Amino acid sequence: MTPAGRDPARSVLLTAGGIGLAVAVGAGVVLLTEGGPQSRSRPAVEAPQVVLPDAEAAAGAPADASPGVPAAAWVREAASRTGVPDRAMQAYATAALALADEEPGCGLGWNTLAAIGQVESVHGTIAGGALGADGVAKPAIVGIPLDGDGVASIPDTDGGRLDGDRTWDRAVGPMQFIPSTWERWAADGDGDGAADPQDVDDAALAAARYLCSGGGSLATAEGWTAAVTSYNNSLEYAAQVAGIASRHASDLG
Repeated sequence: MTPAGRDPARSVLLTAGGIGLAVAVGAGVVLLTEGGPQSRSRPAVEAPQVVLPDAEAAAGAPADASPGVPAAAWVREAASRTGVPDRAMQAYATAALALADEEPGCGLGWNTLAAIGQVESVHGTIAGGALGADGVAKPAIVGIPLDGDGVASIPDTDGGRLDGDRTWDRAVGPMQFIPSTWERWAADGDGDGAADPQDVDDAALAAARYLCSGGGSLATAEGWTAAVTSYNNSLEYAAQVAGIASRHASDLG
């Protein structure tokens, strides 16, 4: 089964697995437990350590990103220690530096972005895919149709431009943005003049800005939980992301 109007050789179709109800919330699609959406009144998930990369000044850095970029040696070392692919690590680290400059009170670490990228698409490598040297997922990553059949019902909002489906919306790209959410938060993370949800640089920066948009500090348990559950409204999801992010912080400790 492939998205309408899209070459099956060029798209990865993500499917919801396990027991529960998959619904579209915030930036992506989450699999909820049988009990339904997790209540925001429940205890906050322990926030992972905020980790920022070593940075270096670089001429020609993206106009809407931080003037600093992650040091190349740091990217290689961090990728080696964590198992995050170099190209994805570069995107997460660059986005974290951008938000440290744009929203210094947010407290977003690259490790939280990397954990979300792991859960959403295994850093763009799900189903045998890969990120190209340009950061673009190949084949393109496209989710299941949000057609109300065990998932939320979200009629098409983009004319199929991003997801190839003119009937229903589907989450797209390494960070799994719903088209209507991407329309609001689209970012050009690599300064190439285009905002593409399939480009991990763009998707990571958009996700970083989305997570920091609530105004709270992700350095606190409450702020971190609120941000991550706004991305996907499930404490199980937040706990999974927190566990991965904490391991990444430990890997570089």
